Amino acid sequence: MAWHRLLVAMGMGVDQHGQDPTRACQKAIKDAMHRVCIPSLVEGDMFGNNDVKLTVDLAVPGAATVDIEKLRQALPLKMDAEFMVQEGGMKAKGVVMEELEDKSDDMYIAVAAVTVWV
Repeated sequence: MAWHRLLVAMGMGVDQHGQDPTRACQKAIKDAMHRVCIPSLVEGDMFGNNDVKLTVDLAVPGAATVDIEKLRQALPLKMDAEFMVQEGGMKAKGVVMEELEDKSDDMYIAVAAVTVWV
């Protein structure tokens, strides 16, 4: 079976406190996934029989430290997904709050492109 792209959803996630690239990526994935609704996949029962897969492309500062297994938890359903994480995104200056376990005043900003294949 040949795979065909159904859609690409983009998202952005920010970890304002804690400087955690994984958390920024999780938020970017959730942002992308919450912007789409694909009734035909649900109504056609395509999720249960491997007729759908995802590719998740991410860019974030500190890409080498991202925990892929934690990213899988950001997906709304248990789906076959391939993750590609690259150095990118953005660091912006925020404010240090020691009670939130900040190591610096950096905010980590991740971007995501989630592609749905059928």
